Amino acid sequence: MLIKRPKSWEIPENMASSEATFINRRNLIKAAGFGGIGVAAGLALPGGRMEAAEPDPTAELYPSGMNPAYADVGRPITDEETNSQYNNFYEFGSHKRIFKEAQKLQTRPWTVTFDGLVEEEMTVDFDTLVRAMPLEDRVYRHRCVEAWSMVVPWSGFALKELVAYAKPLSSAKYIRFETFNDAKTASGQRQIWYPWPYVEGLTMAEANNDLSFIATGAYGKPIAKQFGAPLRLHTPWKFGFKSIKSIVRVSFTDEQPVSFWEEILPAEYGFYANVNPEVPHKRWSQATEEVLGTGERVPTQLFNGYAEQVAHLYKDVPEDQLFY
Repeated sequence: MLIKRPKSWEIPENMASSEATFINRRNLIKAAGFGGIGVAAGLALPGGRMEAAEPDPTAELYPSGMNPAYADVGRPITDEETNSQYNNFYEFGSHKRIFKEAQKLQTRPWTVTFDGLVEEEMTVDFDTLVRAMPLEDRVYRHRCVEAWSMVVPWSGFALKELVAYAKPLSSAKYIRFETFNDAKTASGQRQIWYPWPYVEGLTMAEANNDLSFIATGAYGKPIAKQFGAPLRLHTPWKFGFKSIKSIVRVSFTDEQPVSFWEEILPAEYGFYANVNPEVPHKRWSQATEEVLGTGERVPTQLFNGYAEQVAHLYKDVPEDQLFY
């Protein structure tokens, strides 16, 4: 007799958020006048109002269909309005209420360049790229290094699909991500003491792990600008600053990249930045986290609850490098 042992992130199918939930939500948006292929990636505002955005040419791709292996994480999904109005996006300011300022980001045209140790360097239009990828919906935890957390229903594709698309050489050991650099649009980039553009990196093993995800949508529609439109990284077992937003360049290299915060404060922010409640930040504890929108503090889990899926990646890495 075959006995199926569920993995730590799986729940019974009857408890999973269904695809119909996302479809019904989209139908409500349509009924409100934002329907059709030109549905806007609108911004939720207090009182249920929507701030109009430009029509998104990929709107019909969302919701993309729930991957049942990532349907739930044991916590409720963070309310979209709460999530939409509490964001880190240093390109638009160092405070949390940057959602209005972030609407200045122009996401069309948008291209992504693949270079470095690849078979052939190329630059691809985002709309072409996203239609070449197998899109799906996943619910993930998000843990900020500032000791707050949320749960987000993302849409997008596994990072390993992007790696395969880029065709890196076997000599590539790391993947380096870079965001846009446009101080005319992004007021935060006028702060010259920061090393713009924002850069992040992963090992190739991390990039090819099933959990690593490129988000192009959220809450059943194209990703909002303050979330890092039109495409951002999400690595749920790492602190949130690793999940770089608004990516324009993906490079493959044999040298470990120096990430944005690592360059600024190397004693506090390292390359790996994996979540561990027993390793405090230099200035505060990481033992607990505030769940955004609830005021509740809960214990933080090793690797943010994803240890079963990722702990094996670090068996040869010195422990003092893993968490900062």
